[in-house]
Amino acid sequence: MYVSIHPWFAGTEGTSPSAPGSCTWQKEIGVTGLSSWLLLVIFLGSAAVVWGAGIALSDTTDVLSERWHLGTALGGLILLAVATNLPELAITGTAALSGDVSVAVGNILGGIAIQTVVLVVLDAAGVRPRKPLTYVAASLVLVLEGALVVAMLLVVVMGTQLPSDLVLWRLTPASVLIAVGWVVGLFLVRQAGQGLPWQDAQGDAPDTQERPRGHSKHQKDAHAHEQGRGTTRVTLVFVAAAAATLVAGVTLERSGEEFFGRLGLSGVVFGATVLAAATSLPELSTGLTSTRMGDYQLAFGDIFGGNAFLPVLFLLATLLSGKAVLPSANAADLYLTALGGLLTVVYLYGLVLRPQRQILRMGVDSLTVLVLYGVGIAGLVLVRR
Repeated sequence: MYVSIHPWFAGTEGTSPSAPGSCTWQKEIGVTGLSSWLLLVIFLGSAAVVWGAGIALSDTTDVLSERWHLGTALGGLILLAVATNLPELAITGTAALSGDVSVAVGNILGGIAIQTVVLVVLDAAGVRPRKPLTYVAASLVLVLEGALVVAMLLVVVMGTQLPSDLVLWRLTPASVLIAVGWVVGLFLVRQAGQGLPWQDAQGDAPDTQERPRGHSKHQKDAHAHEQGRGTTRVTLVFVAAAAATLVAGVTLERSGEEFFGRLGLSGVVFGATVLAAATSLPELSTGLTSTRMGDYQLAFGDIFGGNAFLPVLFLLATLLSGKAVLPSANAADLYLTALGGLLTVVYLYGLVLRPQRQILRMGVDSLTVLVLYGVGIAGLVLVRR
């Protein structure tokens, strides 16, 4: 049965989901016929699957990275970025195939800000001893990774201003530039990780984590060997977790959109808060695992790395839809892009200044990010769409 579902970001201001000219799209799914309590169960169940599969993906990705000798190579960085963003990839793919590119844009840009807020949770719950996360993870390499996130967001803004008919072979200049820029940025970050022309060749600040970045991967691989888990078994677990995450990502979006829509939550707020938070569960589980093992730089880098990768999904959305995706961005999308960049810059300052004061068990920079995110989401409902 085909049903009309209102997208997260309405394309016409002042129109209802069923009004002529409103930005609606068709999905072959019968969620509108389900009761609200069943939709909630599906949503929570899908979120639980995403959480559990995220933990499995994190562990198996690190083990495979060690056994395939990827380390900090581009292959390892790309594998981790794709694995932790599978829910966003699934939602973007289904939205693009349906022809509603506005949903794909909202999913990608709405996830960057909330994934940055994941660092607030890691700061408050994952750091031992009690010091701010930016203090124990401070590194020039992380500053470069954060700068890559900001650079990707700036290219996104530029792409929104290009003509919508600028499409050749199902590609657009902006989507290609984002993908190429991401790969080049990863290469430069990798080069920086091997040594910098500074007093500390690794670019690490004094009094940071005791062991080098990525040591938790070695521990996971050693633990897997102790349990007798061969490479084939680890690979099968990785594939199964990836498949579960992809399926759960789709059911998460569809059930959540219908359920929270019945509660009166607008599409834009749902996409930027509830859905974005649910699809960020893999990053949260990965980060908590890293911080528990004292690998604070890896936890920080995984968040920045995932945020830098999300705009690359515009290339996927363009290929699948055959449309120029970025020019369809509206004011709310640009607002979220700016919010994600702002939160990233706050953490860049924190990594350089390394504040030691804590408030509510978190660094001053994390508290600032939390406040800015709350104010930003509150202002989102006022943005003209």
